[in-house]
Amino acid sequence: MRRLKLQVQTTVDGYLAGPNGEMDWMTLPWSEDLNDYVKTLMAPVDHIMLGRHLAEGFIPTWAANPDGETEETVAWMNDTPKTVVSNTLTESPWENAVIAGGDLAAVVHRLKDEPGGDLIAYGGATLVSGLIGGGLVDELHLLVNPVAIGAGLPVFPPLAEYQRLRLVTAQPFDCGITALRYEPSAG
Repeated sequence: MRRLKLQVQTTVDGYLAGPNGEMDWMTLPWSEDLNDYVKTLMAPVDHIMLGRHLAEGFIPTWAANPDGETEETVAWMNDTPKTVVSNTLTESPWENAVIAGGDLAAVVHRLKDEPGGDLIAYGGATLVSGLIGGGLVDELHLLVNPVAIGAGLPVFPPLAEYQRLRLVTAQPFDCGITALRYEPSAG
């Protein structure tokens, strides 16, 4: 069965965006050691999940060959099949992307049951909250930026019960970001 990895940029106080979706707090550019970490994270991945709002910027940005990115990374981002989770779109306006609506857990379980490598999810607050709240994530990769913003869209939604996590690795990078990798813990 495929594993679902969730990669989220976050502030030290747990927000993935400001109150109005602002993301100007992110540490950029990334240092080479963080780029290497993300390449290793992506190596076994052959499918990307995106929320609709993020897809609207993510897919066109990578299709435009953004400055400062390697050809290898741009090709991977463009060529890797994508599922865009949306209950408003019925067909994909993007190449190499399909739309999946309805029950998020059913979508994730269907993708996990398909043959192939790992899945990686990038998303905004709605997708991230749904994946975490539904207990659907096998690996949580928090890229903690060295900034606190005080208010915004939280990484973690209100939860019906505790979700215990086990810290697998904590790795600081030259640019100031620290990657925290968690997996679900049985107890």
